[in-house]
This record gives sequence, structure tokens and C-alpha cells, in this order.
Amino acid sequence: MLLVADSGSSKTDWEIMLPDGSSQNIETAGINPIFSTEKEIFRILSFNQPFAPFASQVHEIYFFGAGCNTPDRRELVSNALSAKFPHAFINVETDLIGAAYATCGHNEGLNCVIGTESNISYFDGTKITEINSGLGYILDDEGSGTYFGKKLLTDFLYGKMPPELASLFYQKYKINKETTIKNIYQKPLPNYHLASYALFMAYHKNHPYITNMLSNGFEEYVLNNIVPYPNYKTLSTHFVGSIAHNFKDALLLICIKHEVKIGRILEKPISALYNFIKLRERF
Repeated sequence: MLLVADSGSSKTDWEIMLPDGSSQNIETAGINPIFSTEKEIFRILSFNQPFAPFASQVHEIYFFGAGCNTPDRRELVSNALSAKFPHAFINVETDLIGAAYATCGHNEGLNCVIGTESNISYFDGTKITEINSGLGYILDDEGSGTYFGKKLLTDFLYGKMPPELASLFYQKYKINKETTIKNIYQKPLPNYHLASYALFMAYHKNHPYITNMLSNGFEEYVLNNIVPYPNYKTLSTHFVGSIAHNFKDALLLICIKHEVKIGRILEKPISALYNFIKLRERF
């Protein structure tokens, strides 16, 4: 049985091949070795009941995850998976490779991940090359959920958010300076907490304040990550992630403005990634 995973800090999407050849989708909490220990990852896997009937039958696992860009982090995830799936061959790679497989297949292109975090890589049809990005939510992550969540939160606390939106923002989140400091500086996964505020934009994306924020954030992403690549006008540029998908109209306007050749925009790459791996393993 084959198991494929696409993981970010917020959630992990899995697709498992069942004994009859069909597949089933499973969602768990995010698995990111930058923020999670081996025991915490094993706990996520163990608490998820859909895995229970298949744990001993899974023989191949391909895990593509945020934060899995160094050997020690890949080993951490692999060890946790081995403890849960003792008979499986396990391959752990970065989510950037997974995004490239899902969007490009075997073709050349640029791949942009814009979800909780943001990143970009160049794929030559075989392997990826990371471009100067992916420094994390503190240093960059332009256009990501954490980026927009931080903008919304600071504008609200500084009194810069339009009054009608500020009232709705407070009604939804009931926050103040003290609770914000506690949530960001004293609790785990502050990036996930910041990104959770980005959902507010979906309910008010036609408000000028939100449209302007989206435009500025995506332009910053495009100018800092895509435009510096010398051949960006001729290569297809693909996008993966909830922010790119949910606000694709605003993203497309910025891409058109800067002559970005737009490829696929996927909210979740898991199905395309699963099919790529399944077909590849047949040959």
C-alpha cells in the first residue's frame, strides 16, 4: 500500500492507496520538524484513527513537508513515521519538491508555495533549486498567511484598521494587546496563530482596505521572489497553497502586471502529487 503526504505547519494532507486500489484522503495536524519533536509527530499519527487499520500494510511512504530541507529534519520525520509504519520504505523530502511534482510533473517551471508560509523554487524537470527566499515568518514570507495575519493584527492594535472592519475583527477574535503578546510570544506555533487571522480577509475581500493589503502583499512577493529570476517571463510559474488559491484574483492581477507567465494554481497539491508518485512507481 502506498501513502503520500503533503504537509505544512497548519495541516497535513494524506492520500492512501487502499487494498482494492482506490484511495482515501486523510487530514491531520501539521507536521513541521522545525516546530515539532519526533514524539509530537508520532502522537499526531497515533491519535488519527483512519491510519489504524492500515499501519502494518503500508509499504511505501512519500512525505513532502515544510521544514524538511536538511538531513537531520528529514531523519526526525522519518523516525516518527517508522515507529508508526514499521514495514514501510520511507522517503522524506521538502514540500517544494512535492509542489513541483504536482504542478510541473516532468517539465521545467517556477513553483511558488503561498499558504501559511511562502517560498519559491526552480524545477528543471528533475530536481529543484531553491531561490533566495523561505527565511521564515519573522524575516520574510511575503504574501503568506502569516504575513497577512501579522498585518491585520498590528493594524488593529495600532488603530489603523478602518473602524467598520475593526469592530468586526474584534467581534470575531476578542483580542487585545495582552492576549496577543501571550499568544505570539508564550505559546507554541506562533506562525500558525498569525496565519489564522488571514481567514478574516476571505469574508471582506471586496473591502478597499483588504484589496489594497492583498495587492501590496502579493506585489511584494512577486518583486522579491519571482522577478529576480532571469527567465521568469518565459517559464510557467505555478502556485500552491490556500492563500494563493483563495485570493487568486488579486494574485493574478499582480502577475499580469509584472508579465509573469501563470501556470497552475492549486489549493492542495495532494491529489496531483499522489497520482504523480503512483504513476512514477509503476515504471
